[in-house]
Amino acid sequence: MLALTISIPLVTSLYILVNISYFLVLSPREILSSEAIAMSWGNQVLGSWAWLIPVAATLSAFGSANVVFFSGSRVCYAAAREGHMPQLLSMVHVNHLTPAPALMFSAALALVLVIPGDFRTIVNLSSSLSWITYGMTIGCLLYLRIKTKNLPQTYKVPTFIPAIMILAALYLVLAPIIDNPQMEFLYVFLLLLSGFLAYFLFVYCQYQPKCLQIATLHLQLLLQVAPTTKH
Repeated sequence: MLALTISIPLVTSLYILVNISYFLVLSPREILSSEAIAMSWGNQVLGSWAWLIPVAATLSAFGSANVVFFSGSRVCYAAAREGHMPQLLSMVHVNHLTPAPALMFSAALALVLVIPGDFRTIVNLSSSLSWITYGMTIGCLLYLRIKTKNLPQTYKVPTFIPAIMILAALYLVLAPIIDNPQMEFLYVFLLLLSGFLAYFLFVYCQYQPKCLQIATLHLQLLLQVAPTTKH
């Protein structure tokens, strides 16, 4: 909790300072005409050292992708252990003890998102879906704070922080839709609605088709993975 309390305001402050530096160095016309504002800023401020900008951006993107890849696969792994996703995703490798099926599943989803080949489309799809999920998750925290006042709070964080995050999530989801409505946003909502259908069919109704059980068995042997226990 202390790490989040320090890192989030620190990173936010750095982003604000970087944007302020763009406005101080570049004119409004240069900002509007530039395809990469950071490179335009680097050419004027760093000169021959402007190549550091794309290198830093690449390292930052690699670090972010590495964190999202491993943390996202753990989310699939934990959800599968609770019965909210296929059982195969809750298994780990018998030798390395890593959630190999969940890692492969996350990699497959990433490859599907790359298919359009349009960076703007990928950003619209992933950011909207992510912030809808974040907002709903944080909303559940506030709901539990209200409904379970007498229970001990294992997750101790001031209530105003999730309240601010919900407002930020609403803004980040609604602002792009209002500013520039596109079909991609409709696809995001349809994808979310399909999750409700899958949950009702496979989790709530406990429907387990035989073909899925056979596929799970063969993939378990192929990937050399085994079920885990919660303790």
